[in-house]
Amino acid sequence: MINARNLAYQILLHIQKDASHPDRLIRGMLNRHSLLEERDRALLTELVYGVLRWQGRLDWHIDQLSRTSPGRIDPAIRILLRLALYQLLMLDRIPEHAAVNEAVKIARSTQPPHLVKFVNAILREAIRREGHWEWPPVEKKPVEYLSIASSHPRWVVGRFIREFGYETAESFCAANNTVAPVTLRVNSLKASTAEVIQRLAEKSIHADRSPYLPDAIRISGLRQDLGGIPIYRAGWIQAQDEASQMISHIVAPQGGERILDLCAGFGGKSAHMGMLMGNEGEIVSVDKSAWKLEELHGNSERLGIGIIRPVTADIMELPPEGMGTFDRVLLDAPCTGFGTLRRNPDIKWRRNVKDPYRFSRLQGELLGRAALFVKGGGILVYSTCTVFREENEGVAQFFTDSHPDWVPEPVDDRLPEACLGMSDGFHFRSWPHLHGIDGFFAAMWRKAGG
Repeated sequence: MINARNLAYQILLHIQKDASHPDRLIRGMLNRHSLLEERDRALLTELVYGVLRWQGRLDWHIDQLSRTSPGRIDPAIRILLRLALYQLLMLDRIPEHAAVNEAVKIARSTQPPHLVKFVNAILREAIRREGHWEWPPVEKKPVEYLSIASSHPRWVVGRFIREFGYETAESFCAANNTVAPVTLRVNSLKASTAEVIQRLAEKSIHADRSPYLPDAIRISGLRQDLGGIPIYRAGWIQAQDEASQMISHIVAPQGGERILDLCAGFGGKSAHMGMLMGNEGEIVSVDKSAWKLEELHGNSERLGIGIIRPVTADIMELPPEGMGTFDRVLLDAPCTGFGTLRRNPDIKWRRNVKDPYRFSRLQGELLGRAALFVKGGGILVYSTCTVFREENEGVAQFFTDSHPDWVPEPVDDRLPEACLGMSDGFHFRSWPHLHGIDGFFAAMWRKAGG
């Protein structure tokens, strides 16, 4: 029988093997099982994201419970144990017998008898412990303790404690483990914020205005896929975190200008800039993934924005002489993504201690390349959705030092007044634990001449 736990197990297995984005896998699974009851659809999402969010802590529990050495536990068995232990230890509305019985059923259908007994024994022992665990002493082993308790890689916790102190590291990790609100950007080309809030209320969806941006709202009570809401299909709204929206405000594109969006992805910022430009001018959106640009094109049509031209290309191979120059260029660079762990908890298990440095090398090359497309007097904006200095201030400083004909520009006058606390003058920085939004960074320069 198909149920939420079985489907969640299948998705988690897929992620383990293929590093696919959980949101897409969940949507695909729900589309294939459209008759699944609403509570099971919600449980499926809760289980997938919950297990990914708390994976490190769940693995610690497994290793505490098992006499088998960690490396000898089959990955499929470990995933099944994570799924069951998440229900037993982290959720309070699922009966213990239901979580254990479902896990044993899945094990029976996929594993030999001795592994079925192993799964059952581990889960029964977890119940017998009644919450009594031998945690590392926080005073003597703060990195180990916080890494386990907050379910973050040890290298991340150690780094944040060294750079910011234990309390800030603890707050940052705790914020990453919260469920981010659904944040929408109102498409002012088609509707006002007040109109959107009213229409959502008619569907029993509560919406609050963003404390930072006039065209952003946060919603609660959403019990359906966003794509099924009529005003979404009509192009009135777009899902986009406030931090991401702030990047377009920093670029500050003007109607009639020529804009280049590099590493455009699905085009959330391209569409936002098109709205800010009043759908007048030109936006060239470049990404090397054609399938992402196909979604960008469809989304632009839904939003009623016709000035975006998608281009499938690798930035490093993009010929400046064929593209011409632009008034403003945005490089939303590939990064470790640690500012978005509330929405993408799987990221923290796919990265390692060397990745911030590796990404910074690539980012520096891409930023130098992006500068070739800016006309004299034009603006270049560099942004990431991560929190590590070498990917952010480090890349920005390297560009400034190696490009004397570029002048750093302050971002303060581009940000709404409520966001000024997120800037040191020249750099934009948002944090989940300080501002309740994703962790983003941005820096800006103006090219001499023009």
